[in-house]
Amino acid sequence: MTPDDFNTILIVIGVAFVGVIIIAFVIYNRKITSLKAEIPTLAREQYEQWRQRDYNAMVSQQTDVAQREAQSQLAQWRVENEASIRQDAITRSRAVIVGKVIEHLVPYNPLIFPYNPKDARFIGSPIDMIVFDGCDEGEIREVVFLEIKSGTSGLSTRQRQIRDAVEAGRVVWRVLKG
Repeated sequence: MTPDDFNTILIVIGVAFVGVIIIAFVIYNRKITSLKAEIPTLAREQYEQWRQRDYNAMVSQQTDVAQREAQSQLAQWRVENEASIRQDAITRSRAVIVGKVIEHLVPYNPLIFPYNPKDARFIGSPIDMIVFDGCDEGEIREVVFLEIKSGTSGLSTRQRQIRDAVEAGRVVWRVLKG
């Protein structure tokens, strides 16, 4: 091997080495460019994940605070209003008892009750009584479904349904034989 051949080999190896370095640089440069393009997307995704976690934590904390505050206010309201709540319960209970007594006594008050007390049959629920007007005299003029109310009380849903059925004529007579 001559020195010229050796120099040629060194030049070829040098050129090949420079070529490999250039190819590596091009690949590296493309990878850097690709990563630079991905960085905003990755950063945005991480930011959105952080923001969602932070938002969820804040909502959870605010919900906990709101529930504790509501429970505290309810407890305070109960303490402040316990006496009036108990008094209201007593008043309502008295009204119910008075109403039940009145239901039983009304048939014996001729100023209020337009029927013969002997014609009235107390049922109690869902209506107070049925009056067979004229039964004691031997000839029934009408059958009356009667609900007695005192104070400001009104008909219950069931009582309104019964009233509507009677007024619509949805009343029947049946005989059951056993």
